[in-house]
Amino acid sequence: MTAQPRLDLADQGEAADLAAFLGRLLRFDRAAAVRLQAVPAADGGGVLAVFGRLPLGGSAVLAIRTVRLAALPQAADLTVSAGQLLESVDEPGAALGLPAPVTGPAWAGLLPPRSGWQPLGAPPVDRVMHEVLAAVEEFKKRTAEVPDHHRTRQAVDAIADEIWSRPLAAVEGLPLRAAHAAHAIGFLRPGTPLSAHRAGAWLRLDAPAGSVALRTSAAPGAGLGLSPLR
Repeated sequence: MTAQPRLDLADQGEAADLAAFLGRLLRFDRAAAVRLQAVPAADGGGVLAVFGRLPLGGSAVLAIRTVRLAALPQAADLTVSAGQLLESVDEPGAALGLPAPVTGPAWAGLLPPRSGWQPLGAPPVDRVMHEVLAAVEEFKKRTAEVPDHHRTRQAVDAIADEIWSRPLAAVEGLPLRAAHAAHAIGFLRPGTPLSAHRAGAWLRLDAPAGSVALRTSAAPGAGLGLSPLR
């Protein structure tokens, strides 16, 4: 059996954070795939960007987690099973093995651009959390009011899309969907700074734990960059 290529992470904390991120992704989709891009860093180490898709309602948002690497001999770019990647994470050894590549889903071929981002604002996390939690309660209430024989996936997604497409009051230009995704994947945490950005058809919400990105339209040629966000 051929040994898995191994990446050494900067420390055990990076391994634990990556495992937590992958575990959350798999709660949404047990067959999830992730796009991996590893690039060398100026200090001799490297950065691994992990892109995953959150299927929230009829639309989707990309969740991005960056991980510091102790060393990286050469750049890497591949799509793998999120479950197999999670199994390969060695927290005590601060390392992970790279599973065999899989045929990537369509979203993995179109990632947010690396540059060209313009700031939209820095919304207070408490205001963002308040909006998200209020919307979650509204979603639960409205779906519970739908008769059982009408509560189809299509009906539930329609309610979700109506709610999450609303503008986020805490920062102009960003839909509530972005904040909901950041909350669902564990990036919204009390007391942490947030920042929002736009690049062409792409929007992004950044937190210390990771970023979420989504496209506002299918503008031709927009957002074809294949590099990590940061």
